[in-house]
Amino acid sequence: MNSYYNYPKFLILILLILIPLCSSASLLNQESQAIESLLNRLDAKKPSLSVQESAANGVLQRLLPSHLSSFEFKIITKDVCGGSNCFRISNYKSSSRDSPEIMIQGTTAIEITSGLHWYLKYWCGGHVSWDKTGGAQLASVPKPGSLPSVKNEGVVIQRTVPWNYYQNVVTSSYSYVWWDWERWEKEIDWMALQGVNLPLAFTGQESIWQKVFSEFNITKKDLNDFFGGPAYLAWARMGNLHGWGGPLTQNWLNKQLILQKQILTRMVELGMTPVLPSFSGNVPAALKAIFPSANISRLGDWNTVDGDPQWCCTYLLDPSDPLFIEIGEAFIKQQVKEYGDVTNIYSCDTFNENSPPSSDPTYISSLGSAVYKAMSKVDKEAVWLMQGWLFYSNSSFWKPPQMKALLHSVPFGKMIVLDLFADVKPIWKSSSQFYGTPYIWCMLHNFGGNIEMYGILDAVASGPIDARISKNSTMIGVGMCMEGIEQNPIVYELMSEMVFRSDALQLEDWLITYSRRRYGKAVKQVETAWKILHHTIYNCTDGIADHNTDYIVKFPDWDPSLSSRFEMSEVNQMQKLVEIPRNRRFLFHEKSSPLPQPHLWYNTQDVLRALKLFLDAGNELAGSLTYRYDLVDLTRQSLSKLANQVYLNAIAAFRDGDAKALSLHSRKFLQLIKDIDILLAADDNFLLGTWLESAKKLAVNADEIKQYEWNARTQVTMWYDNTKNVQSQLHDYANKFWSGILEGYYLPRASMFFTRLLKSLKENKDFKLEEWRKEWITFSNKWQAGLELYPVKAQGDALVIANDLYQKYFT
Repeated sequence: MNSYYNYPKFLILILLILIPLCSSASLLNQESQAIESLLNRLDAKKPSLSVQESAANGVLQRLLPSHLSSFEFKIITKDVCGGSNCFRISNYKSSSRDSPEIMIQGTTAIEITSGLHWYLKYWCGGHVSWDKTGGAQLASVPKPGSLPSVKNEGVVIQRTVPWNYYQNVVTSSYSYVWWDWERWEKEIDWMALQGVNLPLAFTGQESIWQKVFSEFNITKKDLNDFFGGPAYLAWARMGNLHGWGGPLTQNWLNKQLILQKQILTRMVELGMTPVLPSFSGNVPAALKAIFPSANISRLGDWNTVDGDPQWCCTYLLDPSDPLFIEIGEAFIKQQVKEYGDVTNIYSCDTFNENSPPSSDPTYISSLGSAVYKAMSKVDKEAVWLMQGWLFYSNSSFWKPPQMKALLHSVPFGKMIVLDLFADVKPIWKSSSQFYGTPYIWCMLHNFGGNIEMYGILDAVASGPIDARISKNSTMIGVGMCMEGIEQNPIVYELMSEMVFRSDALQLEDWLITYSRRRYGKAVKQVETAWKILHHTIYNCTDGIADHNTDYIVKFPDWDPSLSSRFEMSEVNQMQKLVEIPRNRRFLFHEKSSPLPQPHLWYNTQDVLRALKLFLDAGNELAGSLTYRYDLVDLTRQSLSKLANQVYLNAIAAFRDGDAKALSLHSRKFLQLIKDIDILLAADDNFLLGTWLESAKKLAVNADEIKQYEWNARTQVTMWYDNTKNVQSQLHDYANKFWSGILEGYYLPRASMFFTRLLKSLKENKDFKLEEWRKEWITFSNKWQAGLELYPVKAQGDALVIANDLYQKYFT
C-alpha cells in the first residue's frame, strides 16, 4: 500500500497546506535573489563616486546656482541604508561661516538629487515641474546662509522598491521627437529630481539599425520604406506601420545617434540604468527577398483606412527562425560598440497591438525563449523588460495559458513586466502577480499627449502600496508610462513620490502642502479649490481610459439628419447628463448611438466653484507662473465642457427644425473656440507655434523643413492616412488644446459642419455627410501641408482674459 495512507489525516492536511506555502516562499526567495543579483551587477556598472557626485552638483547648479555652496553631496554605501538605496538629509557640521549648510548623502547620484528635491519641497516650500506646466517655484527657498535646519540627526528616506521607471515607448514620438540636447538636459534633470533611475532610452536606434541591416545586405533605399517619419518612429519600431511620414534623412540619423550618446552619458553619470531597445522581429520587406527561406510573415492591418500596403502590414521575422537570433545578436553588439556596456535591461514588445500567429502555449513559449536568446547571446545577464499593455488591450487572446507561456519562457528573474495601466486596470490582481514574474506598478494616465485635466489621485496614492504589501507580491518598482508629458503636474509629482512612501499618504494634507509649494505661499482660495478638484477632476473612478474627446478637439463624424438612427430623446437625455454627470455611465453603456460622447466623470458646477476660487486668488498670485498655468488650464477645461453642451443644443435645435436656435448655438460653439484660442495665446505653454518651430529647428535644408513640419502638423490632427471622403481612423487621437490649432484647424472644421447643417435645415434636406467629409478632409490635408507661421510668444494677460471669459459664460 502507498505510504501516503499510513499518515494520520491531520498530518496529511498540514502537508497539503504547507507544500504550496513552501513552494510560494521558495519562488519569492528565488525572485528576491534574482533581483538582488541583478541590482549588484548594475551597481558594478555605475561610474565612480566622484563622477556621480559631480553629476549631482551639475543638477543643483542648473536648478539653483545661487545655492551651489549651500549643499554638500556625498555618495554612501547601501550598508548605511540597511542594504537598500536611500538618501539622508542632515545639517552640515562645521563651525566655519563659509561651509555648506546642508549635507545630502545618497547611495547613488539619483538618491542625492532625490534628497535635494525632498529637502527643497518639505523644508523650503519649493516646487519643480516641467517648464511647460509652469516650471519651478523656488522663490520660497531662503537665501544662502539662511536655509532651514534639519532636526536632530537628520532624516533617512529609503526606496520601498528598487526602481522608479519612466516613459512609454510612444512618448518619444508624442513628446520628445523634436528635442535637442538643451531640452533633453532639462528632462534628465527633472528625472533625477523625481528619483527616476530606470528610464527608457530609445533615441537614435534607427542609426543602429541602419548599420546592422547593412550587414544583411539591406540598402539605405530599402530602409526608406521601413522607417517611419520622425513623428512616427514609435509605431514603425513596433511594426504597426512603415514608411508613413518618411523617409529619414542621413542628417536625421546622424544627429539622433549623437544625441543618444549625450543622453546615455548623462543618465549613466547620474547613476541611472538606461533601458535600451532590442530586436522584436520587425524587418524590412527587402529581407524576405534576400532570405527567401526565412520564416517571414506579413502582419495584419493596423488602423489604415483600407488596408493600404504602402503603410500597413509590416513584416515579422518569426523568433523561431535562426535568422532572428542572428539579427538580434548583431543589434545588441552594435549598441554595445556605440554606447559601451551601460545596461543589462532591454525593452522588447513583439506583439504590441498585434497578435501572434498562433495561440498554442508551446508556440508562444518558443517565441519568448527566442526573443530572450537574441538578447542573452551577447549579454549573458540580459533582462527582458516588456510592456504589459498587450494583456489589457488584447485580453481576448492573452488568456492565462498564453500569459503563463510567455511570462515563463525565460529564466526566472530575467523578465520584468510593466503593469502599464495599473492606475485603472491593474493586471497583477487578475494574474496572480503576473504568475510570479517581477513587475513594475505603472501609471499610464495620458493618451496621445492630449491636454485634459484628469487623474485618479487616490489610486496613485494607494495603488503602489497595496500592490507592494499584497500577499506573494512580485512588485519591484513604480513607473510613469504616460504617452505624452507636460500636463497635470500634480499627478506626476505625487506618482514620483510613491517610490519613497512606505505608508499610506494623507492626501488632504498633501494637497495643502502641494498648493503652498506650487505657488510659493499659502492662499486659502486655491487650497479650497484643490480640495474640490481632488474630489472631481482628479477622482475619475469610471474605469474609462481618458482620451480627450471633447467636441472641439475631436469633432464628431456622424449624420444628425432626420433619417439618422439617433433619436431626439437621446439628445435630450445627453444634454441633461452634461449638467448632471453622475448618471452618465448608465445611459451611455446601456444604449449606443452614432454620436460619440465626450468623457465626463465629474460635476461641472463643482469645478466652476473651484475656478471662481482660482480667479479670486488672482490679486495675490498674479506674478506666479505656476498659478497662471493652472488658471489657464482650468478655464480652458471649463469652457471646453461647456462647448460640449452647446454642441448638443445645436443638434437638438436641428432635430427640432429650429433654424434660429441652430444658428444661435452653432455661433456660440464657434465663438467658444475663438475665445479659448485667445486664452491659450496668453500663455507660452499652450502654443502650436512652439511645436512647429522646434520641428523645423532640427532641419538643415528646405526639404527637411517641409517634411518635419508636415510630420508635426499631421500627428496632432489627421495622424494617419485618409481617402477623399474617409478620415483617418486615428484622426484627433493626439489632439491638442493649443492656440493656433484651435482657430487655424478646429474652427474651420466646425464652421464647415454647421454651415452645411443650417443649409440642410433651411432647404428641408438631409445633412450631406459625404460632402462635408470631402470638404473638411480636403481642408485638413491642405493644412497639414501648410507652411504658415504661428506665434511662439504669448500675447495678452491670461488673468484678465480668464476673468472676462468667466463673466461672459458662467455668471
